[in-house]
Amino acid sequence: MSKSSSPISCRATCSTRMTVLGLFQLSALAVSVSACASPLNIQQEAPAGIAQENEVVIVQPGAPGKANKTLSAQDATKIASTSYTIDDVLFMQNMIPHHGQAVDMAVLVADRTNNKEIIDISGRIEKSQADEIAFMRDWLEQRSEATDIDHSMHMDHSLMGMATGAQMKLLAESSGVDFDRLFLQLMIPHHEGAVRMVDDLLSQPGSAYDPVLYDFVNDIVNDQNAEITRMNGLLANLSSDPRVGLKAGFHDPDVAMSNIELVRSLPRPSGFFDPENPSNLPPVIMPDQAEEADSNRENETGGDAKTEWGERWPLLSFWNTDMAFSKDLMIAGNYHGFNIYKLDNEGLPSLASSVVCPGGQGDVSIVGDLLIMSVEQTRGRVDCGLQGISEDISRERFRGLRIFDISDITSPIQVGQVQTCRGSHTHSIVSSDDDSIVVYNSGTAGVRDEKELAGCIGDIPGDDRTALFRIDVIEIPVKAPQNARITSSPAVFADDEGRLSGLWRGGDHGEGTQHTEWTDQCHDITVFPALKIAAGACSGNGILLDISEPLNPVRIDEVSDPGFAYWHSATFNNDGTKVLFTDEWGGGTQPRCRASDPKTWGANAFYDVIEGKMSFQSYYKIDAPQSDTENCVAHNGSVVPVPGRDIFVQAWYQGGLSVIDFTETADPTEIAFFDRGPIHAERKVIAGFWSTYWYNGKIYGTAILRGLDVMELQVSEHLSANELAAAKLADMGDTFNPQQQFEVTWPVEPVIGLAYLDQFDRDGGLDKANSTLARELLSQVQVMLDENKSDKQLATSLQKLAAALRTNNNNLNSQKRITKLKELLQGLASRLV
Repeated sequence: MSKSSSPISCRATCSTRMTVLGLFQLSALAVSVSACASPLNIQQEAPAGIAQENEVVIVQPGAPGKANKTLSAQDATKIASTSYTIDDVLFMQNMIPHHGQAVDMAVLVADRTNNKEIIDISGRIEKSQADEIAFMRDWLEQRSEATDIDHSMHMDHSLMGMATGAQMKLLAESSGVDFDRLFLQLMIPHHEGAVRMVDDLLSQPGSAYDPVLYDFVNDIVNDQNAEITRMNGLLANLSSDPRVGLKAGFHDPDVAMSNIELVRSLPRPSGFFDPENPSNLPPVIMPDQAEEADSNRENETGGDAKTEWGERWPLLSFWNTDMAFSKDLMIAGNYHGFNIYKLDNEGLPSLASSVVCPGGQGDVSIVGDLLIMSVEQTRGRVDCGLQGISEDISRERFRGLRIFDISDITSPIQVGQVQTCRGSHTHSIVSSDDDSIVVYNSGTAGVRDEKELAGCIGDIPGDDRTALFRIDVIEIPVKAPQNARITSSPAVFADDEGRLSGLWRGGDHGEGTQHTEWTDQCHDITVFPALKIAAGACSGNGILLDISEPLNPVRIDEVSDPGFAYWHSATFNNDGTKVLFTDEWGGGTQPRCRASDPKTWGANAFYDVIEGKMSFQSYYKIDAPQSDTENCVAHNGSVVPVPGRDIFVQAWYQGGLSVIDFTETADPTEIAFFDRGPIHAERKVIAGFWSTYWYNGKIYGTAILRGLDVMELQVSEHLSANELAAAKLADMGDTFNPQQQFEVTWPVEPVIGLAYLDQFDRDGGLDKANSTLARELLSQVQVMLDENKSDKQLATSLQKLAAALRTNNNNLNSQKRITKLKELLQGLASRLV
């Protein structure tokens, strides 16, 4: 482009798309800091025939009390058109060594691996980032800015994702697969750091006004994100886990499972999915909706041009959510209402009725003939209408707890409502009798306008009436549910001085830690009425509550974690001596189980509970890397009632389900899993298991889009036939509600003792002679019980063995098992007399 060309305005130059390096190579063109937003300082001349304006004095006022300055036209232009800022300069100065380290890592590849894909991507990184370093140096030099500075004063290496010196040394000393894995583990966060640096730059006022710089930083984001996706795939493929690389598909994905069997799958019922788009894909852009894609554009593998997708995603109107059980009923919540299933003698469900009542999230609990459902969305209506509500303030809006009479499961009737200031995201049944039901309500949405619901005060500084930092205690009269009401809204996060916001205030915990949400709400509160305690997963903290007085919960302990983004749910073990918290990093909609994601973020955290205080022990996160199109993070689960062990079945959205043994809280171990491929190979679609729960010998899972699954655990090296049989005999009560736990008991049967003995044989703790004797006696007991006979001599032998049994180690779990085994032997002896 020559100076004799037609005049080009700076804005026209901004809109002209040129590659950064192409512009860099136009060295014949003058570049000046004093130019307008374009780095091309093209002199603009008035077209022939147009008269110039009369020149006048240009004045620059001084500060108050100071004299004015007179400026030339050239000086005025310099001041008025700033083409870059100090933030732009610092970005370039910091990005040079950042790119330099990437080049240093890439250079190591050739001599340390023969993995073609690693060699290919490292070659791309080495060339592209070396070229970009040259561009950044030239950009700075043309503006008389330093290219080499003391970066220790400006760079936060952890935020920038840069490797430490020790990590670089370890990489240089590695080779083969070990090198491949470490290279990717370092390069992925390094690229993510570059993207964060760009985000930080663009958040600064006036930054990247220079169109060349703007194009440059956007090229960085696009290129680095594409390489991150590719490297995540390469890193995942280094894993031998069968869950890695499963074929995508809504109806026919690949499936991987271990020590578990899929018994039945049911799709979402009619009326609870969009028949024209059951897989919730975003809309495809048709040729008449956008410019036709360049016919020469190909995807990264050299195939046809990629499908163009719109950004408008289907509403989450039809997502399956949580579920509850009572006797032979299972009720699955949904953003659109709920579905009632009857369970046959084998625990297999069949649809009994569907109830449309939109409002989400649709979490449900059952108490007798009453169903309680959480509603939080602003589209929820008092009358369960489908039309939603468009007004900011409306008497027709409903957000809170709905109450249904389900005595006739074919036609549930809404019999009560409790409006709340923040809606109801989840709720917990704390206590119930013939007269009343006490519920803790957790609202996580914004506070409603007081004009819509009296008493709803938002975030007004100094106003302690605010609906933030509270839970709602709701009482429902069983015989008059229409009179249900909020009895109090205790400030369970207050500190000793009475400040409502007494716990975590939001933000990170220091260099390299997670950004944790502000503690102004609880997501889940799991109550254990028999033990008079509750565990709250409350956005920025995990808390322990004393619920001796259900209407007046009192916080007795709290913990925080530098790796938790959002404390989501909590589950106790059977005796309340351990509690498991989950972290919903990314809100459940993001891929947070990729090979490069931290193992302590989006994970479970296990705590021992000792005299009312929680003591951290370990983390657990599934070890199967998931793809960029699979939302995955720790989510809902329940205890699997194997006597003598603490086992948890858990949903991980599109990470499938995992069965975890946390008997040793310092060393949780996966013992079974089930996983499907993603919904779509290219697009991230929110799907997977919302909840997975054990109920009467089966594992049930609500899949957000695919429907309902029923599974059974299988005998394996991790779970014996006796343990599995004992679990199926467990008495967990005739009702299962999320966020409510009852103490599990087991009948006095020989198989329970055999389960304990299998555990001693696997883990140690009992000498072989006593184990053998116990098995012989239990076998004889089973014969006597089957024949309905008594045997005093056998009973005496059982009592003697019980008195003599001792563990041969100091392990606390072994001591608990031996105590339970002795109690069981004494109980069997009583049955034989």
